[in-house]
Parts: sequence; C-alpha cells; structure tokens
Amino acid sequence: MVYEPYVSPDYYKNTFKGTSIPENELEKYLRQASRHIDTLTYNRIVGRGISNLTVFQQEIIKEVVCAQAEFEYENKEVFDMVLQGYAINGASMNFGGNSWNVKVEKGIPMRRDVYATLSQTGLCCRLAR
Repeated sequence: MVYEPYVSPDYYKNTFKGTSIPENELEKYLRQASRHIDTLTYNRIVGRGISNLTVFQQEIIKEVVCAQAEFEYENKEVFDMVLQGYAINGASMNFGGNSWNVKVEKGIPMRRDVYATLSQTGLCCRLAR
C-alpha cells in the first residue's frame, strides 16, 4: 500500500491557492508534511482513515498540510543545518528550540498558529483516542 498525502497538488494550487512550492517539488513536500502531521497526531489519521474524520477535521488537516509544506519548503536551508546556533558580532541565531512564533514538537518545527489550528481537530492530545 502506497502512502498518499492528505492533499493533492491540485488541492494545494486551486483550493489552498498555494504558489510557494515549485511543481517539481510539490509532491515531495506535501508527502513530507502529511507524514509530519501523522507524527503530531499520534498516527490517529492513519488509524481511522481521513475519510472517517469529521468534515471539519478533514478541512483543518488539509489546510495544515498545505501550510506546513510551504513552511518546510521556505525554510529548508535552516532545517537542514546541523548547527544548533551561531553568533557573529553580537547577533545570534538558534535552531531547534521553541521561539515566539515556531514550535518544535517531536522534532518537527511548525509555526505556532498552524499547530494551534491542527490542535483544533482534537487529534494532537496525547490522551485522546
């Protein structure tokens, strides 16, 4: 069974109106973002099947996958860095930790507002079933 991302390139371009990810990399980033969403939701989407979720949950998941794919594409150089941080002439930059606008959960960096949107599905809670 081949893993299918939760969003098709057509959905990304025509419904989400995404333009950041080039066509030749779109499938890769949608698949990667879908896998990351699976991690953040404890594989509950895989376990239930996305079609068995409420329409509200399905819409949120699709929106979040698109936003996460763009975030990962736009920041790929930063995420691929091995360094934890660096400083030059008093200016510093750190990677890997939480900041005011980026949350790192289970090793996956995500914008805080996008994670908050995903949390509305009820699938991110460790105690949920």
